[in-house]
Amino acid sequence: MGALSLILKHPGDIIPLIKVKMMADNAKKLPKEPNLAFCYDMLNKVSRSFAIVIQQLGPELRDAVCVFYLVLRALDTVEDDMAIPDEVKCPELEQFYKKIYDPTYKYPCGEKYYKILMDEYPKVTDVFLKLKKPYQDAIADITKRMGAGMSNFIKREVITIEDFDEYCHYVAGLVGIGLSSLWASSGLEDKEFANMEGLSNKMGLFLQKTNIIRDYLEDIVEEPAPRMFWPRDVWSLYAKELDQLKEPENREKAVFCMNHLITNALTHATESLGYMQKLKDPQVFQFCAIPQVMAIATLAECYDNGKVFEGVVKIRRGLSARIMLFTRDIFDAAKGFKHFAGDLASKVKPGKDPNAKETLARIEAIESACDEILKKAPIRVAAANDDEMPMGQRIALWFLFAGYFLYTWRLGPIRESLGVAPDAGSPLIDNTQRVVSTIALFFITFLVIVGKKR
Repeated sequence: MGALSLILKHPGDIIPLIKVKMMADNAKKLPKEPNLAFCYDMLNKVSRSFAIVIQQLGPELRDAVCVFYLVLRALDTVEDDMAIPDEVKCPELEQFYKKIYDPTYKYPCGEKYYKILMDEYPKVTDVFLKLKKPYQDAIADITKRMGAGMSNFIKREVITIEDFDEYCHYVAGLVGIGLSSLWASSGLEDKEFANMEGLSNKMGLFLQKTNIIRDYLEDIVEEPAPRMFWPRDVWSLYAKELDQLKEPENREKAVFCMNHLITNALTHATESLGYMQKLKDPQVFQFCAIPQVMAIATLAECYDNGKVFEGVVKIRRGLSARIMLFTRDIFDAAKGFKHFAGDLASKVKPGKDPNAKETLARIEAIESACDEILKKAPIRVAAANDDEMPMGQRIALWFLFAGYFLYTWRLGPIRESLGVAPDAGSPLIDNTQRVVSTIALFFITFLVIVGKKR
């Protein structure tokens, strides 16, 4: 009943979920070339959402980004493997950028799909070596810089906010810089993107800080040793040890600490909007914008939410699907940012949360930036972004649920037309389905009348 209750509460999610399922199925269709097929198969296995988003790009750029992702995923697998001694791991990370040119290189580490990636890494190398040289150079440069940064942070702790920014730069900001180089090399975006490291870095920081905040519990219980990415200068204001934040008796202080870090992450939201405003190619825009809108949606979901210290908090799948489908241009992105900033603002508790004033100031800056963008929105965009579900969709859903209602109550020739005997089925199941279908038809009728998707 959990999935049904979500659908009844958010009926506008139904069609986006179906469309994204079709997109996911399409992403599983592999190229004929064996090694390229391996790369896309790995992409589907290690990151389903990225495999869908990457479909926004044209074939040449899509292959380059796919390989870029897998090269960095392999580097990350080496860094994540706690069984590798630091004295072995650090040199491996620092020299990894050279290994990506070696057609025989493989490294035994990782688990599950990551182990397969590392065991069969020569297949990735083969595809990498077939990319255009500007793509190879951009990927190798970022791999070199990221490997050095990862090695650096194996030897040191994240203490200050500056350390936090530096760590996120190495593991995600550099990804944004590398992608900008790929955009410039492809000719789809201006050459200035190759030298736009500041804004590119902030795009990565916004995503990485969101992931680090959301994944607190998963990282702190990591075996054989916890992974601690929250900066000490922040969490030490709320606890003596970082792992104390997961204890129920410390929940209020833990939430305040998380809110503190979310406020810090919001600093990068306006810069993210600034980067997206510079993009011209619609496919590149969607590739960049979808994760950014999902990031601010995730921050809104996590803010003041103690469940972050009990498990991984994520936005609902239907909302994720809608973001994927309806983030088409800068006006959609701005509307999404403003909407989720408003959600976040509604959870702020002035006078109770020690960072409330600063949080509201950051939100106000985001909303102001969004308003400036939306002032330029053409009328057609405002209409397309209305929170109304199109009448055609409403009527189609009504007939679907009405048919289910007739089926469960055995009205008309529905059962016979489906080849089901009139008296087939368990009475208990039949009665349950009647209740469900009645409630569903009630809600879909309401939807037809008001047309609201939320």
